[in-house]
Amino acid sequence: MSQPRVLLVTSEAVPLVKTGGLADVIGALAASLSALRVDATIMMPGYPAAIAGATKLTKIADLPGLPGGDAELLQGSMPDSGVKLLLVRSPLFDSRTANPYVDRNGQELDDNAIAFASLAHAAVRVCAGKTPYPVPHVVQANDWHAGLIPALLKRENITNVGSVLTIHNLAFQGNFPLDKAEQIGIPADMITADGMEFWGKMSYLKAGIAWSDAITTVSKTYAQEILGELGYGMQDILNRRKHMLSAIPNGVDLDTWNPATDRRIKRNFNLDNMGGKAACKRELQRLFNLPVQQFTPLLAVGSRITHQKMADVILDALPQLLEQHPHLQIAIHGCGEPQYEERFLQFAAAHPDRVGVHIGYDEQRAHALHAGADILLHPTRFEPFGLTPIYAMLYGTIPVASGVGGLCDTVIDAGEGADIAAGANGILFTGEAPADLEHAVARALALYARPTAWQAMQRNAMAGDYSWNGPAAAYVRLYAQIAPASARVLFRDLLKPRTTTPLVNPSLLQMTA
Repeated sequence: MSQPRVLLVTSEAVPLVKTGGLADVIGALAASLSALRVDATIMMPGYPAAIAGATKLTKIADLPGLPGGDAELLQGSMPDSGVKLLLVRSPLFDSRTANPYVDRNGQELDDNAIAFASLAHAAVRVCAGKTPYPVPHVVQANDWHAGLIPALLKRENITNVGSVLTIHNLAFQGNFPLDKAEQIGIPADMITADGMEFWGKMSYLKAGIAWSDAITTVSKTYAQEILGELGYGMQDILNRRKHMLSAIPNGVDLDTWNPATDRRIKRNFNLDNMGGKAACKRELQRLFNLPVQQFTPLLAVGSRITHQKMADVILDALPQLLEQHPHLQIAIHGCGEPQYEERFLQFAAAHPDRVGVHIGYDEQRAHALHAGADILLHPTRFEPFGLTPIYAMLYGTIPVASGVGGLCDTVIDAGEGADIAAGANGILFTGEAPADLEHAVARALALYARPTAWQAMQRNAMAGDYSWNGPAAAYVRLYAQIAPASARVLFRDLLKPRTTTPLVNPSLLQMTA
């Protein structure tokens, strides 16, 4: 039987290039779709790291005359999952290193508009059958980097490929000067208020919203938020197209994030035998040069050090946290805005026995953080989904998180009463003042001092279903709606029960306005 084909176009994917959760999502989603018998292909820029990390790479086509100049199309496989891979090799991508969007000073690269327009045009050539690669039935454009694809499909009158735009973070929109429109192949009649014009610029993300056959985002709460105050100027067009908006939550790669099998942590453990978590805590304390004290509560921060992630609020709250909780240890791992990084380093230098800071990101420390900490502090001004608290919960680390976006859908608050709420797996708080954060941490520490309640929360957290089974099936249902008529039955056939794997709750697929 023929397989339905899906092309996932992205700017990054684990394990080739990662700057954030988008990379985790794409790698795991593609593998999960393949497990459902979808012929899934990841298409992304041919950064040097991607070319070095991919397997079985071979050139399959020239791509002359892209907005950024001539390029090549390389075919290969992802090194971990074996998922099919297409890379666009171009001089525009050759010099991009760890962070493919910004320079060493954190400033956006001045050729981003042209570079990612080239990626979109290359994807459309695949969809048009202008390369040797099989034409997909559906192309999934992820975030602004691929947002031009639905618009270009419409411009080229390509009707045999369905398009879906997935918004992983609406705050990043790909807004560029209008004078680049001609160079990237966008006609004037698309640069309108109903099209991709956005406050005197052209927006790649808005182009995807305007012309895609379907729009998805990554949690039910975030889907509602972006229709209102968290719409970042896109509220009007999103509300005009809300009948096309679905909420499909992310899953987690349980082969990578599993305390029972994780090779990156000091000692494995599971829900029935938690002994290894104590060894992981000692290892985390050593990694951050903190005194090894088993019964001292250890609070971790593992995220981008940015205004979105309330780095300013954490910094303002730190003196009070240390004063109010004299036995508390804090480990901070991440990178982001230099002014916040420097303040965290200064604070650690002033309190070396209480606070440890590592600026940067590496997978070894990230896994150690989730496995060894008692509490994960995850404040944020907005959060489309929130993978980090789920990683923590899988390792029995209790999140203290802002009650926004996808966090509202995955973290169940313990409540303020003497008994924890049914199913509680964390602490949620509202507000952006240091006092709000301090109160939430105090709630968590009070529960930590009650072993029976704490262990119940750990069990709830570790027992949650965070797999990709349901979300992947939800995507297949959506693809079946937007694929060309001849391919819809191929997607529907994949959902016919043949195993005991549960399918997604239908309420997760269509967001109710």
